[in-house]
Amino acid sequence: MTFTWPEINALVGAWIWPLFRIGGMVMTAPVFGTRSVPPRIRLMLALAITLVVAPLLPPGPELSLGSPLMLFLIAQQVLIGVLMGFAVQLVFSAVITGGHTVAMQMGLGFSMMVDPQNGQQAPVLSQFYVLMIILVYLALNGHLVLIEVLVDSFRSVPVGPAGLAAEDFHQVVKWGSNIFAGGLAMALPAVASLLLVNLAFGIMTRAAPQLNLFAIGFPVTMMAGFAVVLITLPGVIPQAGGLFNDIFHLLKTLLGGEG
Repeated sequence: MTFTWPEINALVGAWIWPLFRIGGMVMTAPVFGTRSVPPRIRLMLALAITLVVAPLLPPGPELSLGSPLMLFLIAQQVLIGVLMGFAVQLVFSAVITGGHTVAMQMGLGFSMMVDPQNGQQAPVLSQFYVLMIILVYLALNGHLVLIEVLVDSFRSVPVGPAGLAAEDFHQVVKWGSNIFAGGLAMALPAVASLLLVNLAFGIMTRAAPQLNLFAIGFPVTMMAGFAVVLITLPGVIPQAGGLFNDIFHLLKTLLGGEG
């Protein structure tokens, strides 16, 4: 069997463009891109998705191997994949922010553990919220929706010099403000309830100055915080679901060709 250079370039282009975009997404996407997942597993997952997706995609550009334009397009495809995974990670950052706010109000801000999503230290309460939202994310098939948006992106944003515009990246950056808005919305009921507890202790201190506030205030505040978290926990899931819907709507608008 003999192959000409145009045939080799066409064969490589049919697989290399989806691989780099899918690899960028797998590298940064929730669950797939966690540090607990070995790099070899991520690579195998990216190759498996590419084998399934590549035959369904339109043919990519035929470029000579090692040309400057080919290197530019490879970097562009990786950047598009990273953008998709990073956008969904913003939802988990909002959950971590909300859990951190509640933990500080409860007096659990000093209780830290390693976040499995990014390998950084985060309050234990934030980890509890994150693990719950990961289960919600998987139960809602968020990982499958992300792959669907990725496949649609090859049709709406085909491989080429154009790629994404600067305004598309700016929209993702603007959506990052929802980290604080979403985190505050999750933490607001607990923060308001614990504020009332602290006000009650303040009134007790004024009424009975000899009362040792530090001896009883910390355990009471912590127990009240756990009770409030238990009561408000059902409301966290709809909040996270709304954030997932918003970010997938944004990705479909930018990459999937849908409004």
